[in-house]
Amino acid sequence: MANSNNQTMTSTLYLVFMLSLLLTVSIAESRLFGKLAIGIGKSPAAATPKCDSVYGVQSGDTCFGVTQMFNLTTDFFSSINPNLNCTALFVGQWLCTDGTAT
Repeated sequence: MANSNNQTMTSTLYLVFMLSLLLTVSIAESRLFGKLAIGIGKSPAAATPKCDSVYGVQSGDTCFGVTQMFNLTTDFFSSINPNLNCTALFVGQWLCTDGTAT
């Protein structure tokens, strides 16, 4: 009887160990694949523009009008204002008009 209990306990511990190992490997692989999906080595700071001059939006301004006013290309204007929604400009909003997009 004691031998049967030891064998059951050993089997249970072995099962718990194997499930723990499987869970650990699964978590480790998901972290690795997650990092590969977002791109290891790409620094979020590298995509942050540096703004040297700003303009406060006035009534009637549009993104196109601001690019014309400051003689900017739309690509450059978009690169130094990466989160700008041109369809929702509001009076007093600050737009970057000069800087670097790194």
